Amino acid sequence: MNAISIITARGGSKRIPGKNKKLFLGKPIICYSIEAALASGLFEEVMVSTDDEEIAEIAKRAGASVPFMRSEAAANDYATTDDVLMEVLEEYEKRGQVFEYMACIYPTAPFVTADKLQAAFRLLIENNASGVMPVVGFSFPPQRGMAVRNGRLQYCFPENAMKRSQDLETMYHDCGQFYFYQVERYLACRGDLKDGYVPVIMPETEVQDIDNLSDWELAEIKYKMMNQKNN
Repeated sequence: MNAISIITARGGSKRIPGKNKKLFLGKPIICYSIEAALASGLFEEVMVSTDDEEIAEIAKRAGASVPFMRSEAAANDYATTDDVLMEVLEEYEKRGQVFEYMACIYPTAPFVTADKLQAAFRLLIENNASGVMPVVGFSFPPQRGMAVRNGRLQYCFPENAMKRSQDLETMYHDCGQFYFYQVERYLACRGDLKDGYVPVIMPETEVQDIDNLSDWELAEIKYKMMNQKNN
């Protein structure tokens, strides 16, 4: 399979120091992403892009490749995921390696499994898609959201205030776990896919943003629930 898995794991983290190497139920959280990518059998190369030597060593011990360190330009607070992916693809091309498919996997995504990666890749191929993205439905309809204006709550969309939840269109958001791409199309638009992404709809019990320690604890609870269900 001419595919690469790029796990994006810079060293800096303001809200949870050392987030990408912090122990999650006994092992560095980045190891879950590496192990899922390796177990999927989809990738010719499973690599970690990092500017942190300790993360690089953890990644290598887990079986990933770290053929080069991330540049300062792609490791600052303003660098985007696309900046990182472009740097990695360009560096591999300099070394004579070009890939047909790419998965970007985040390092704090313990809910990613080999099965999920395989299913997403099948969707990419079957739909001749440029990209695939896992999403999850909002737990409450955003169309009925409120904002504080002049010290009072006001509906953002008053026309939806009295509508039943089931009468409103289901809206989704990015899970923040992984993406699959057809590399040539990705490079042509730097990730701004004109034909959009094919969705993979995930259950809320297998999605968790991890921005603070409470999120971390909730993610561990959800992960245990997922494992119990799967076993």
